[in-house]
Amino acid sequence: MTTRIVLTVAALTLQEAARRRVLRSLAVMTVILLSLSAWGFARLDAEFGTLTSGEARLAASTVLNLVMFGLSLIAALGTAFLAGPTMAGEIESGTALAVLARPIRRSAVLLGKWLGLVVFASGFVAVAGLAQLVIVRVTMDYWPPAPVTGLVLLAAQSTVLLTLGLLLSTVISPMASGIVAVGLFGATWIAGVVGGVGHALGNEGVERVGAVSRVLLPTDGLWRGAMHAIQHPALGAGLPQGFDGHPFLSDSPLTIAYVAWSCLWLGLILALAAIAFHRRDL
Repeated sequence: MTTRIVLTVAALTLQEAARRRVLRSLAVMTVILLSLSAWGFARLDAEFGTLTSGEARLAASTVLNLVMFGLSLIAALGTAFLAGPTMAGEIESGTALAVLARPIRRSAVLLGKWLGLVVFASGFVAVAGLAQLVIVRVTMDYWPPAPVTGLVLLAAQSTVLLTLGLLLSTVISPMASGIVAVGLFGATWIAGVVGGVGHALGNEGVERVGAVSRVLLPTDGLWRGAMHAIQHPALGAGLPQGFDGHPFLSDSPLTIAYVAWSCLWLGLILALAAIAFHRRDL
């Protein structure tokens, strides 16, 4: 019975997400980004025609990471602002009270909404990311060494952020929850860049800023793992001299321990969201 409720709520959440204006905004931004990247990679191939095939692919790999960050940012914006109205909006409008007046567990409703948002975010990352990889393949003849791993980690990044947004939406307004989630996403990425600079300069104190931020909110850590999976294999053994601290290159893959922590983090935040939703007055 509980499983059926979760799946039903997930399906309804997907339908609701498809009707929201956020989806149309996401589609427009994605089409613009893909169009600009197609033009940019075509120009890159034309302007740097004197490069060897290996050098051209290295250039394509670096630019691809930049474009994929743009896609991850679009996904982050979309999922964060979808997660807010999912809970807080229904609580404020009284819809949640009408649904939960029946013998339905709040945790089942929350899990169903979370599952629907995860499917939506993962589908967006898969479609948009694959389209971008095809563009690079056609224009620059470059294909990442581990595209599936890269897209899975990008989907995991969106899942982390929407889970945080869902927790925030149980305690604050829909707009505020989206703003806070995206703000934390940006702050964590900046902290990761600062940590990379500290690593390049050999400053352990500054480097620790990035390490701590990636533990508190795993979005930047997952993004760096995705970059490593997408970038050229020649960069897999370490970054070239002068590229230490580069914000769109990663010098190492994710460790099993970090992946395990990210999964644990998701479980903890989702549990906190369930507790906060259970205690909230409707």
